[in-house]
Amino acid sequence: MPLESATAAILAHIAEEGAPELYEMAIAESRSMYREMQPDLPEIVVHSVEDLMIDGPDSSIPVRIYRPSAAPAPVHLHFHGGGWVIGDLETHDRDCREICVGADCIVVAVDYRLAPEHIFPAAPEDCYAALCWAAANLDSLSALPGAVSVGGDSAGGNLAAAVALMARDRSGPAIAMQLLIYPVTDATMESGSYRDNANGYLLSRTMMSWFWDHYCPDLALRADPLASPITAEDLTGLPPALIMTAEFDPLRDEGEAYAERLIAAGVEVEVRRFDGLVHGFFSQAGVIEAAREGIDLAVKALRKAHGNL
Repeated sequence: MPLESATAAILAHIAEEGAPELYEMAIAESRSMYREMQPDLPEIVVHSVEDLMIDGPDSSIPVRIYRPSAAPAPVHLHFHGGGWVIGDLETHDRDCREICVGADCIVVAVDYRLAPEHIFPAAPEDCYAALCWAAANLDSLSALPGAVSVGGDSAGGNLAAAVALMARDRSGPAIAMQLLIYPVTDATMESGSYRDNANGYLLSRTMMSWFWDHYCPDLALRADPLASPITAEDLTGLPPALIMTAEFDPLRDEGEAYAERLIAAGVEVEVRRFDGLVHGFFSQAGVIEAAREGIDLAVKALRKAHGNL
């Protein structure tokens, strides 16, 4: 399928501007530029937003709590994308508001430690600590009882998959579902989609290599399942998953391969490829109409997992 028309127009505009790539900048500059790249759209109104600091494995972790109403609601943990190097609570604020309102759940966004200041496994350990905190603080969150769901986009999807493995192997907490939006699951970067979509579709092979080099400079550690979930020998006993991929995305094949392995392990999985779209479409739903279906699919799955259809 050809590129979706609005997506093609955005890519053409980026090419015409000729702006430097994020991987060509200093880390601080790339983080600032990534914030500026987010679309300027009307704010999605939620009932309340609260910033907190929670205990982490080595330092306090900032979290942002979005509530859809004053009534108790299920809890969803969101881990932002950005290659474990860029991204923060601000860059993915709209995604969290979309999920909060659409799924009628309390969203806890986790500002985990970034590389290269904090290399693997700092990020998954922070995210697992946030899961433990949320599960232990349902009352103070004014949340409904029940398992917490986890999710994220790109590197955030990688972290959600890692946290699901950690929760299984560390005897909890229970997870209602894992929402994996074009997740990173394989550090080898050898799939067909890496070859076919290496350049020109927002996320490039060069950029992913830059991310991996900062996040996990020890090549041997990249085979750890918490870095590359697809390397896990045993995927049984994991929570249900919704995995979304984009046709023109280097990460497409590894996301779909992870879905196949989960299904083979007896895990309940829904997998959906979004034809004509590129990496990052979930955050572009306010600009690209075709991407709205991704939001709708995610919130429907979360409502089902939490029993609030």
